[in-house]
Amino acid sequence: MGRKATTAMMRIAIAGAGGFASLLAQELSRSAYAILVLSRRAHPEFETNYDCQVAVVDYSNLEDLQFTLEGVDLVISTISGAEQLNLIDAARRARVRCFVPSEFEGAISRRPAAGTDPFDNDSSTALEQLRHWSQPRQHSMKYTVFSCGVFYERFAPGGLQACNMGINCRIRNQGDYMVDVGQGIAEVPEANPQGRPVYVVMTSAVDVARFVAAAVELGIDSWPREFKMRGTRLTTQRLHEICSEVRGVEFEVITRPYDEIVQWLRYYEQNRDEAKWYYMQHLLQTANGRYTFGETNLNDAVDVQPMSFRQWLYDTWGPAQ
Repeated sequence: MGRKATTAMMRIAIAGAGGFASLLAQELSRSAYAILVLSRRAHPEFETNYDCQVAVVDYSNLEDLQFTLEGVDLVISTISGAEQLNLIDAARRARVRCFVPSEFEGAISRRPAAGTDPFDNDSSTALEQLRHWSQPRQHSMKYTVFSCGVFYERFAPGGLQACNMGINCRIRNQGDYMVDVGQGIAEVPEANPQGRPVYVVMTSAVDVARFVAAAVELGIDSWPREFKMRGTRLTTQRLHEICSEVRGVEFEVITRPYDEIVQWLRYYEQNRDEAKWYYMQHLLQTANGRYTFGETNLNDAVDVQPMSFRQWLYDTWGPAQ
């Protein structure tokens, strides 16, 4: 009874107004929380569709951000870079209880060391800030990372871009990451550095939003430092096989040995081909295990049954005509 009263009065701010923020607002608005969406411009559709309040903010104005966050209990960020760093600072000044950074990918422990991550975009700085402000003090701010692996939507028609996601990442388009389902082609790492199969954890963005909303029901004060969830865990070989089976066509597949990926990276770096370097870097990060983990701690804690990749693929693409 006490926890229900507490959550009913809780105010939640979602930073960003893209596709994933919309999914979060949709799921969280099903409960009695007061939802505030922070955006650089007006989004009346959030107020109409999800009964949310939208605050137009300037992420470079710390005082404005702090004022907007006064009385907020939980901040969920879908933004990155310098804007998220300012948001963290404003949140702790406004005495926000808990902060969820925009880290919806592989587990924290599987990422490259700070200063060596090609996809960092101030992520390591944000996590370091959050670690600092979570230390016991008069007004500490907890934080929790939600690790979900790769969004299924990377393989959607049009890619992440068509879902209004991944604005700051370099794999926004259809076919930018391992498999182009529409064209029936794939390029995947053959093995990890130890010569074993490469595994990838994946979850639908819709289910990630459902997981986050369900976790809120557990009570944010009980949250661990990291929640891990997944919809599917499979090898890169099985990934393109499922795509081929669902589409009913044979895929053209390039399987890259680990050493070959490293060689191509050197070649693209020497030739200053940034686009292809980043493409190959994603294959290397996948081979290094960035997007896989074993045990989850959120799947069994909440009543969410995530969709399998095969089912999502069938619903999204279906057999080729």
